[in-house]
Amino acid sequence: MATMVGVLDVGCFSARLLAVRSGGSLLDPVFNHKRRLRLDRSLDASGRLREDGVEAVVAAVAEANEVARRRGVTQLFPLATSSIRDARNAAEVVERVRAETGTGLRFLSGQREAELSYLAARRWYGASAGPLVVVDIGGGTVELAAGDGEQASFARSLRLGAREMTRVWLSDDVPPADRVSALRGYALDRVRTALGEDEETLRGFRTVGCSKVLRQLARLAGARPHRDGAAHRLRVEDLRTWIPRLAMLPASRRAELPGISRSRARQVLAGAVVAEALLTVVEGPAEICPWSTTQGLLLSLLDRQVPGTPAHRWVA
Repeated sequence: MATMVGVLDVGCFSARLLAVRSGGSLLDPVFNHKRRLRLDRSLDASGRLREDGVEAVVAAVAEANEVARRRGVTQLFPLATSSIRDARNAAEVVERVRAETGTGLRFLSGQREAELSYLAARRWYGASAGPLVVVDIGGGTVELAAGDGEQASFARSLRLGAREMTRVWLSDDVPPADRVSALRGYALDRVRTALGEDEETLRGFRTVGCSKVLRQLARLAGARPHRDGAAHRLRVEDLRTWIPRLAMLPASRRAELPGISRSRARQVLAGAVVAEALLTVVEGPAEICPWSTTQGLLLSLLDRQVPGTPAHRWVA
């Protein structure tokens, strides 16, 4: 009987369990289970996850564990993203989840997340796509990876995530114009510094965006989604048009715009500013890939499934 691997991605807005059979395809997952979370609403002023947020994480992990057992998942990787990793009480949250569910949430380094996003994009586009530079805007960090083979030869993680930049730079519902301008300069400088001598080389690479932030921005800019839900591409010119418009709107009005979900409306302006910096430096446009870190992690798990070796034990 074929083994089944799964990734439980516990993020800011949801806990998502995606499972695939060994030898199967990510294009045809066995199941996709999701429970909504809003951990951004559960962080206090000091950056600690409050009790309601911890309880929500515990409940989501317990539910995912039950679904995984019932559906026959033989190996589960429980990934906690930056919303938990960066909380001041992250260790307490992890221990509470372990005590109440038996699951030890795991963290990945920013560099590893970048490498996994690259792997996902490479498998999506194939070897014929040529050299790729992959950008992934998360809540806490931005991942950058590039290469011309199966594995990334360049991987960086920058603390430029949409949630983090909103907290530090754009905390007002309608932020002052000088704060938006200052963030645009800061983001561009941080990206250029991170790339250094590699900037000129990466400009010749095909740019791929692997995040919901970029997908929603592409929809906002008018890209029509493919049947699989991926938008076509995002151009830096579109971002320069939309950033001033977004800056004049409160979050409630941004949520009324095409492609912008209510849960991400407050962060979309910062996401657009960071995306503008990235595409300015790599000279986009970015083609939007529906696969990201979760799929890269699943691919990595599947690649380790060698016929004839013992099946992996279910990991709680």
